Amino acid sequence: MDTQQDASLDAAAPPTAVQPLVSVRKLTMAFGPKVIQRDLDFDILPGEVLAIAGGSGCGKSTLLRHLIGLQAPAAGQVLYGDRDLYAAEAMEQRKLLQTFGVTFQAGALWSSMTVGENVMLPMQLFTDMDAAQCEHEARFKLALVGLGGSFDAEPATLSGGMKKRAAIARALALNPPLVFLDEPSAGLDPLASANLDELILHLRNDLHTTVVMVSHELESIFTVADRLLFLDAETKTMTALGPPKELRRSGPEGVQTFLRRGAPSPQETST
Repeated sequence: MDTQQDASLDAAAPPTAVQPLVSVRKLTMAFGPKVIQRDLDFDILPGEVLAIAGGSGCGKSTLLRHLIGLQAPAAGQVLYGDRDLYAAEAMEQRKLLQTFGVTFQAGALWSSMTVGENVMLPMQLFTDMDAAQCEHEARFKLALVGLGGSFDAEPATLSGGMKKRAAIARALALNPPLVFLDEPSAGLDPLASANLDELILHLRNDLHTTVVMVSHELESIFTVADRLLFLDAETKTMTALGPPKELRRSGPEGVQTFLRRGAPSPQETST
């Protein structure tokens, strides 16, 4: 990593007084002998929107799978507080997995259930709430994401943007402090994408939910992300971590090139 890259990473280092929700330490991801990314070292801070981006095949979704317990690292740690997700006993790991919500790229709603039943499912599996309480909470979560009238709807009747919102409502079912979103804007038209960005900002600003999103949509990244983690496919490691607009102005050359696919606004160039 060159001096400019080191400077970008150093400048983006989180304040030591902030206690991270998640700490990734010396993480190496691999499929057999094939290394995808190595020596990843970063924190997820409370109340932020952290975007994960990079070129095609760099390992964005693979990193997400490591963060949510679906794929064990070849080396390194994923720490929730001071607890290692992959070294924890089964019962403790189960508890850790309930501290965050996840939405997958296509929503992954159960087609045999109504939208409301999809949202109630985590409550039925992991809480002692009775049926009336589950329904009340599910209706509240759907209203929160702008789907107040969709409790009895079938997932197949929803638009792409509505399915994404329903998936987010389900991810919020247990009131987690942290949610992971895999390509939330993928396949959406510009208006639906903008509405989803507004929802993500609402989660951060009003509910104080920490959001980690994998995305290649630059407009969404610049709109909602407090920090951007950039994974480089060639060097197979992270090459920048910081506010997206700062990285576009003064980050490593490859990161600037990636982020300048859209021209900067006049306001940005004048600041």
